[in-house]
Amino acid sequence: MFSFTGLEGTRVKLVPLELEHTHSLFEVAQEPDIWEQYPITIESYDQMQNFVMKALEGLKLKEQYPFAVYDKELNKFVGSTRYLRISEANNNLNIGSTWYNPKVWRTRVNTETKYLMLEYAFETLKVNRVEIITTTENYRSQKAIERLGAVKEGILRKKYHNLDYIIYRIISDEWKEVKNQLEDKLKDAAGYIIFTLRS
Repeated sequence: MFSFTGLEGTRVKLVPLELEHTHSLFEVAQEPDIWEQYPITIESYDQMQNFVMKALEGLKLKEQYPFAVYDKELNKFVGSTRYLRISEANNNLNIGSTWYNPKVWRTRVNTETKYLMLEYAFETLKVNRVEIITTTENYRSQKAIERLGAVKEGILRKKYHNLDYIIYRIISDEWKEVKNQLEDKLKDAAGYIIFTLRS
């Protein structure tokens, strides 16, 4: 049976999402750029609360495992991500619904977050496949996914919210190479690689 937990690296801590995170996430969600290419827009506290509650409903159904992303350098929550479309029967899952405050764009935050999630998926859960999807219009997200080493497989027409999505994948046979590439990206000047803590 799949079992999920919080994850921690050098800069980020992935904290299992709770309703109490609503305020912190809403505070960092005020930048319109966040939602410019995201499938939904969050403009009010009620919308953020609804976003969190829907994620928690998915958690109860064991379809999702959402996180609030805490940046230890800024000492604040900076966004959210999750495992979703979890299919234990098929031994695969997706990583998605990711958004961050622009202050951490083009930093190691997303790379480290995805490294931790991929490492846990492939090395602890032993999944065969991880999918990451984004809309065809979200070029920033596409570039970020491709930098992870994920392989583009195709386009899903009118999949969610009546939008077209690009589907990317990493399979277990590819994980070792992807992991090495990500660790190279995450090394600091002294060659230090992030560590992983379970919480």
